[in-house]
Amino acid sequence: MKFLRQATGLNCCRPKLKTGKQKIMNKQLETDSIIWNLADLYQGTNDPVIDNEIKSLAKEAEDIRSSYEGRVNELGPEELNNLVSRLENLAAGLTRISTFAFLNFSTQTGNPEAGAFLQKIEEAASQISTKTVFFELEWNKIKQKNAEQLFQAEELQHYRHYLEKLRAYADHMLSRAEETLLLEIAPVGASSWTKLFEKILGHIKFGEKGRSEEEVLADLHSADHEVRKQAAAEMTEGLKGQFHVLTHIFNTILADKMISDRLRSYPSWIRAMNIHNEVRESTVETLTAAVTGRYDLVQRYYHLKKKLTGIKELKDYDRYAPLPNLPDNLISWPECKDMIITSFRRFSPKMAEIASLFFDRNWIHAPVQEGKKGGAFAHPCVPDVHPYVMVNYSGSLRDVSTVAHELGHGVHQYLAASRGHFNSDTPLVLAETASVFAELIVFHDQLARISGKEKKRAFICQKLESIFATVFRQISMNRFEDLIHHRRREAGELSEEAFGELWLESQKEMFGDSLTLTSDYRVWWSYIPHFLQAPGYVYSYAFGELLVLSLYKIYQEEGTPFIEKYIHLLKQGGSRSPYELVTPFGIDLDEPAFWQGGLAVIDDLLKKIEKE
Repeated sequence: MKFLRQATGLNCCRPKLKTGKQKIMNKQLETDSIIWNLADLYQGTNDPVIDNEIKSLAKEAEDIRSSYEGRVNELGPEELNNLVSRLENLAAGLTRISTFAFLNFSTQTGNPEAGAFLQKIEEAASQISTKTVFFELEWNKIKQKNAEQLFQAEELQHYRHYLEKLRAYADHMLSRAEETLLLEIAPVGASSWTKLFEKILGHIKFGEKGRSEEEVLADLHSADHEVRKQAAAEMTEGLKGQFHVLTHIFNTILADKMISDRLRSYPSWIRAMNIHNEVRESTVETLTAAVTGRYDLVQRYYHLKKKLTGIKELKDYDRYAPLPNLPDNLISWPECKDMIITSFRRFSPKMAEIASLFFDRNWIHAPVQEGKKGGAFAHPCVPDVHPYVMVNYSGSLRDVSTVAHELGHGVHQYLAASRGHFNSDTPLVLAETASVFAELIVFHDQLARISGKEKKRAFICQKLESIFATVFRQISMNRFEDLIHHRRREAGELSEEAFGELWLESQKEMFGDSLTLTSDYRVWWSYIPHFLQAPGYVYSYAFGELLVLSLYKIYQEEGTPFIEKYIHLLKQGGSRSPYELVTPFGIDLDEPAFWQGGLAVIDDLLKKIEKE
C-alpha cells in the first residue's frame, strides 16, 4: 500500500548564482529571511520525538496486522471503517516524518547528514508498510457483489471512494510474499536509480566556468543570441560527458517498468499511471489526439516569433529568446506578495486569505541558495499540519508566476485537508488545476498593470510560451515516452543513437519547419527527470492546463456563481473521481470538443498578437 505523498509543482529552471551573488540578490529582493518553519513538524533531525514516533508507528502496524490479517473478508461496515481509519492514521504518521525528511533535504542536498536522514526515514517507512500490505491484497479479493453491499453502508461512505480506488488495482496485485518483497527492496530499486540520476545532474560542471545545469539553462532566456548558443553547446557537452551513464539509467528504468508491468499484467506501459490518475485510457487518447491535432498553433507562433525578434532562422536554443520590450524590472518579495494576494482577492477573498497564511506563517522557502533543489514545488504534508511551498525566487515576472502557481497548489491542498489524509490526495490530472488557474488569475492582473502595446504583446508571448511548454511540449514528451517504452519492449535496450532519433522524431512533429533542431539537441532528452520519476506523468500537465483554460472561460461567462463551484471543487480533494468532480461545470472529459475548446482559447490568444 502506497502511503507516502509527493510534492507537486514545477521543474522550471531558476538561475543558481555563486554564494556571494546569491546573498546579495536575496538581500536585494528581501527573500533572505523567507525561510520555512519546519518546527511545525519536528524540532530537527535529532528530535527524539521522531524515533519515538517511528517505534510507535511500527507497533501500531504490527497491532493492525495481528488483529486483522486473514479476516478482512469477514469484516462488517463498522469494523472495516475502524480498520481503514487506523490505516489512515498510520499513513499520516509516516507521511509526516517523511515530509520532514524530504523538506529538510530539499534545501541542503549537498549535506551528507540530510541525505542519510532521508534514506533512513525512507527505509523505516518501507519496513513499516510491509506489515499492512495484507489489507489491499485481501480487500481486492473480496467478491464485487460483497464489496457493493459494503459500499451501501452508511458507516463506510467517508471511505467509499478510497476503497473503490484500491479495487481498481485488483487485477494487478501480486501475492502477499511478492508485494512484501517489492516493498522491502523499493529503497534500492528504481528510486535509487533516480537518485543517482539526480546526483549526476547535480554534479556535472558545464562549460569552462564549471556552471550548474540551472545556470546554463537560464541562459536560454538571454536576449543575446551568442549567450544562448554557448549555453546550448555547454549543456550538450556536459550531458555527453555522462551520456553512457545516463543512457544506462534510462534503460534500467525502462526495463524495471517493463518487468513490473508484465508481472502485474498491465496491458500497456501507461495503464498504471491512468489508474493512478483515475482516468480511462480513452480519455487520455482523446486529449493526446486533440493536442497533436493542433501542433499548427506551435508552428504559427514560432513563425511569428521570427518576425517579432528579427531572427531569420530560429534554432532549438532560440525557443525562449525574449521578445523586445518584455518588462525586465526586478520585483521584490514584498511586491510579489502584494501582486499575488491582490489578484487572488479580486477573484476570491477566501483564496487570498489562505494564500496569506503561507507568507505570514513561514510556510514558504524562497531564497536562491547553494545546495537547494532547483525548480519549485508545493508539498501537501498532512492534514493536521499544513502544506509547504518551495521556490527559487530571483525577481522576474516568471518567478512571480511560479510563486502564484505553487500557492495555487497550496490553497488547494489546504482546502482539501478537511477531507482527511486519504481523501485529500488529489489525482495528478486535477492536481494542476488550482495551480494553473492561480497563474492565469495573476497573469490577467499583471497584464492590466503593463502599459504600452509592445510591452503587452511581449508579455502575452511569454505567457503563450509558458502554455506551449505545459500543453504541447508535455504531450510531445508523452509521445517520446510512448516510443521509448514500446521500443524497449520490442527490441531490447536502446542505444544512445536510438534515444536521440526517437526524441527528434517526437519534437519535429510538434515544431514542423518553424524551428531548426540542431544535431546537439538530440541528447536533450537525457536531463528530463519526469521520465524516470513518474513514467507517463507528463500528460497531466496538458490535462490541467486545458481544463483550466476551459474553466476560466466559464468563469468569464458566469462570474460570481462560478467562484463558489470552484472553491467547492478544491475542497473535494480526491474524494471523487475526476469525472465526478468536473460534472458541476458541465464538462465531459471524453468529448473531443471539450479539449478543442481549451485549445481554441490558446488560438484566440495567438490571434490577438498576430493581428497587432
